[in-house]
Amino acid sequence: MSNYKTVFFTLGILQIILGIFMLIPIFVQFFFKEIDSSFFGASIITIIFGTLFFLSNLDHDKKLSLQQAFLLTALSWLSIAIFGSLPLIFSEINFSFTNAFFESMSGITTTGSTIIPNLEQMPKAILLWRAILQWLGGIGIIVMAITLMPIMNVGGMQLFKISNSDSSEKILPKSKEIALRLIYIYSGLTTLCAISYKILGMDTFDSITHSMTTIATGGFSNYNDSIGFFNSFSIEISAMIFIILGSLPFIAYIKFLNGDRKIFFSDIQIRTFLKIILISILILSIYLFFDKSSELNLRTVLFNVISILTGTGYVNAQFDNWGGFPLIIFIGLMFIGGCAGSTTCGIKIFRFQILYSFVLNQLKKIIYPKGVFVLKYNQSPVDDKFTASIISFIYMYLVIFFTITALLSLTGLDFITSISGAATSISNVGPGLGSTIGPNGNFSSLPDISKWILSFGMILGRLELFAILVLFLPSFWRN
Repeated sequence: MSNYKTVFFTLGILQIILGIFMLIPIFVQFFFKEIDSSFFGASIITIIFGTLFFLSNLDHDKKLSLQQAFLLTALSWLSIAIFGSLPLIFSEINFSFTNAFFESMSGITTTGSTIIPNLEQMPKAILLWRAILQWLGGIGIIVMAITLMPIMNVGGMQLFKISNSDSSEKILPKSKEIALRLIYIYSGLTTLCAISYKILGMDTFDSITHSMTTIATGGFSNYNDSIGFFNSFSIEISAMIFIILGSLPFIAYIKFLNGDRKIFFSDIQIRTFLKIILISILILSIYLFFDKSSELNLRTVLFNVISILTGTGYVNAQFDNWGGFPLIIFIGLMFIGGCAGSTTCGIKIFRFQILYSFVLNQLKKIIYPKGVFVLKYNQSPVDDKFTASIISFIYMYLVIFFTITALLSLTGLDFITSISGAATSISNVGPGLGSTIGPNGNFSSLPDISKWILSFGMILGRLELFAILVLFLPSFWRN
C-alpha cells in the first residue's frame, strides 16, 4: 500500500474537512433547541479517522499517478458518503444504514433524491446537513472536472485542460490557484443567492439551505413541495437565475475575471445550453396549448425545464400529470444535462455537440468521398482519440442506464419507476416519474436493494462513469 500513501493522505484531509463541517449543524441545534449528540459524535469519529489517515501517510511522495488519481476520485466520494451518513444514523430519527447512506450519497453527488417522507418534521440540523452535503458535492465536482478529469482523460474531458500549447489559454499557472478561485466564485454565488432568497421572502434558515442546494444544482429542499411550497414567482425567478449561473462552466467565470468579457456570449457550450432551454420551453408550451387535457402554465413549464435539464430537481408543479409526451421530453433533458465544468449532471452538452459534428462529417464524407473534413469544437480541431472517447462514453451511459432499469425491474418496481429511477440516478437529477418517486414523491418505500442500485448509479453518473468502471478492470491493479 506504500504506492497509495498520497491517496490515503488526501482522503485523511478530506475527512477532517468533512468532520469540521459536521460541527456547523451543532450551532443550529442550540438555536432551535434540538440538542443531541448526533453531529458531535459523528464529527469526532470522522476527524479521528481522517487524522489517522493523515498522520500514517505523512511520508507520502506528494505525487499522484494516473492510477492513483482514479482511485482517489472514487474513494473520495465513497468515503464522504459513508461518513456523511453518520449524523443521520446517530440522530433520533433512527435512519437505517441503507437509508442514511442513500440520503448521503444523494447529497454529495448533488442528485437530490430523498428517502424522507415528511421533510417539514425533520430537525433543522438534519436539513442543514443535507444542504451542506450538496454544497460540498457541488464545489467538489467543479474542482475535479476542471483540474483532475481532463488529466484522467475521462469521456473527452481532456478538451477542457486548463493549459495547453497556447499560452494565452493558460488561465492560471497552478491547479491549486484555480481551485482557490473556484471556491471564491462558488461561495460568492451562494452568498448572493441566499441574500436574494431572503429579500424575496424566505426566512434566514430557508434562504441559506436553499441557496446551497441551488448553486450546487442539487435540489434538496426543506419541504415536500420543494420550491412550490413558497408559491412565489419572484423566488422561482431567483432560483432559475442562480440555477443557470451554477450550470455554466466555472472556468468561464475565471476567464471573465481575467479580462475576457465576451466569454459568456462566445462560448459555444453556453450558447447551446441556452438554446436547449428555449427550444424545450417552446415545444412543451405548444404541446400543452393544444392538449385539451392539460393546462398551459408558462411559469411551471419554464421552471421545471430549467430544473430538470440542469439536474437540480426542484419542482413547483406535478409535471408527471401533463401526459406522455412531456415525460419523454423530461427524460431526454435528464440525459442531456448542463455544461461541462459546472455543478450539473447528465451526458453534458459538449459531448452531444461533438457527436453531432462527427455524424455531420461522416455524412459529408459519404457525399464527398475525396473531401477533407476536420472535426472542430470551439474553433479548435478535435482528434480521433477525443471523438472515440466521447462516443464510448455516450454508449456506456446508455448501456448502464438500461442495465440499471433492468435491475430495478427485477427488484419488483414498475416500469415507470424503474426507467425514471435509472435516469434520475445516473443523471443525478432527483425526482423521478410516477406516483412513487414522482415530483412530490420520495424513495422511502423502495426496497433496500433498489436503493443500493440507485446509489451506485448516482456515483457512476457523478464521476463520469469511467472513473468508477476502470476500477473493476484487473489490468488497472497491475503495476
